[in-house]
Amino acid sequence: MDMEFVRGQFPAFAAPSLQGQAFFENAGGSYACRQVIDRLTRYYTERKVQPYGAFPASAIAGAEMDEARKRLAALLGVSDDELSFGPSTTQNAYVLARAFRQFMEDGEAIVVTNQDHEANSGPWRRLASEGIEIREWKIDPESGHLNPADLEPLLDEKVRLVCFPHCSNVVGEINPVVEITALAHAAGAFVCVDGVSYAPHGFPDVGDLGPDIYLFSSYKTYGPHQGIMVVRRALAEVLPNQGHYFNGDVLTKRFTPAGPDHAQVAACAGMVDYVEALASHHGCAAHEVHDLMREHETRLLQPLLDVVADRKGVRLLGPRDAALRAPTVALALDRNARPVADALADHEIMAGGDDFYAVRPLQAMGLDPVRGVLRLSFVHYTTQAEVDRLITALDQVL
Repeated sequence: MDMEFVRGQFPAFAAPSLQGQAFFENAGGSYACRQVIDRLTRYYTERKVQPYGAFPASAIAGAEMDEARKRLAALLGVSDDELSFGPSTTQNAYVLARAFRQFMEDGEAIVVTNQDHEANSGPWRRLASEGIEIREWKIDPESGHLNPADLEPLLDEKVRLVCFPHCSNVVGEINPVVEITALAHAAGAFVCVDGVSYAPHGFPDVGDLGPDIYLFSSYKTYGPHQGIMVVRRALAEVLPNQGHYFNGDVLTKRFTPAGPDHAQVAACAGMVDYVEALASHHGCAAHEVHDLMREHETRLLQPLLDVVADRKGVRLLGPRDAALRAPTVALALDRNARPVADALADHEIMAGGDDFYAVRPLQAMGLDPVRGVLRLSFVHYTTQAEVDRLITALDQVL
């Protein structure tokens, strides 16, 4: 990967206020690429009118929104009417939970995990108070691993939905989505995958993976603050409409009760512009950028894992093999995590110390969410030199 080209696509790396800072809290939100910023600026400057009207500014505004949907859907391997925009992944999951409650009969079941960020756990669990049985697929308390074999006993004719993360935002292990989806489908259940912690490391081909719902957040994939959800047509057509009644026959509006943020939707096309720019520069197809990102990240991640895995007073959550995980590295320490993150800031390392809305997995692994974990997360625009600086700084603050 040509790092000079990559970092040249992100204005943050040229910002005077960020010079010398190494960014390792990407799991909380990535830098925005130039293509997104340019589209957002142009929309607010030239298109900030109600879209889909006859006059030129309005017509162009609507066309740019449609472009974003069409191109993102193509990148994700789904039809453009299967992709919807909402204010956040948490909100999108909440709306889908309301739809499923209306769709399901009392006594039917939903499977959730205790590996998830709360966004793909809490909204479904709340349905327990409304007559839906909630079954928990539990992680291994030592490793945080989510074993597909443990799912099978939970599946029967009552289960209508299985919810799990592509990877956890603290465990980091990449779950076998194809295998798990096949198990759930064989039992007659739909599948909802939270891809928030995976998508920043390479846009997945949702069509190949096979889930009925795939959720992620564009502000973590180099774009604006939006939640993006794929709901495959077969499911979208049978779930009850959650939007305005007169929009019920439009799949892209069925699960967005409020109107989308027009400018941010249009700006999401910039994420595809960026992927295509990477592909063109590196002489590959757009879908191959996923592997380009993963190869770079894996190479940088392994030395960091090797350093922290056996360190006294540090517990690495998730696998120590970089090929099995995303570069989201959570460390349970023998002290509160936040002061350690603060100390890293003195070394110009931007990292986080918190529970990161992953209270359930932390508790399942015997950790105190109040103490939290130190999370060190990076993406493909991170350099070897920055990882080296991080390792040096960790040695000093720990």
